[in-house]
Amino acid sequence: MDEEEPLADYMARRDSRIGRLRAVHACGPQRGEHVDPEQPRLIQRWNGSAWEVFTMAANLSEARKLLQPADTESPAQEPAQPARPPLAPGRGRHRKQR
Repeated sequence: MDEEEPLADYMARRDSRIGRLRAVHACGPQRGEHVDPEQPRLIQRWNGSAWEVFTMAANLSEARKLLQPADTESPAQEPAQPARPPLAPGRGRHRKQR
């Protein structure tokens, strides 16, 4: 039931998270991201063992720009697949037999 993860796999998984960013409220209790969108945000970076202050954003929209920068190149759009009809024919017992 409990198998130990090899140390190399654990270290690779742990190191893949280093440098990850997150935004938290600069003052007051920590609440959802959408609460008080005009309040300043701290941008924190994970260093492998703790979150450290990376920079400050004036509000939620500025924080989102730092966390999710716009792509300079937009990927080529593939043609959309036709949507499957919501009540496609099926064999389940909830389907009408024709």
